[in-house]
Amino acid sequence: METLKIAIAKGRLAKYSIELLEEIGIDCQVLKEDSRKLVFTLPQHHIEVILLKAVDVPTYVEHGVVDMGIVGKDVLMEQERQLYEVVDLKFGVCKFSVAGRPNGTNGKKHLRVATKYPNVTKKYFAQKGQSVEVIRQEGSVELAPLMGLSDVIVDIVETGKTLKENGLVVLEDIANISARLVLNKVSYKTKKKEITTIIDLIAEKVS
Repeated sequence: METLKIAIAKGRLAKYSIELLEEIGIDCQVLKEDSRKLVFTLPQHHIEVILLKAVDVPTYVEHGVVDMGIVGKDVLMEQERQLYEVVDLKFGVCKFSVAGRPNGTNGKKHLRVATKYPNVTKKYFAQKGQSVEVIRQEGSVELAPLMGLSDVIVDIVETGKTLKENGLVVLEDIANISARLVLNKVSYKTKKKEITTIIDLIAEKVS
């Protein structure tokens, strides 16, 4: 049996991803040990798990370095990679939102928007016919409207607590976000039996 390679996004999704794999019968004890390892072999299941930064998961899947991956819909929307998105895993739930001060837009014809997601932002405002200048940010985007760098921000909102603490509010919701199971297109053909088994187990568990 061929080894199935699965990439998992590090951070907030990793814990839920590992729990899901265990729920479908995969022993992930080695993944829960205190270690700096990034590649874990599960020989009894013919599976290899690779921990990656979320933004790198679609790249590894698209290029066939791994057969499948678990990553947030936000990353998929921003990158638009060539892969199959097959299951909504229904954890890591949040929203893509436009946020700012309560009177952040004031009917302005041209907006400055700070975000870590320039592609999603450009696409959303283009669909609305809104003229924008997108300012790429890597740190705390909530700071941008407070300091006058931008009129609004586009970011992931889970509870809204950080926004509230900084005097910001959600002005518009763009899309619902959650973790997704994605596949390499070639792997789906060459390892169809192994992959289909995993997909079916996961789909049944999250349905």
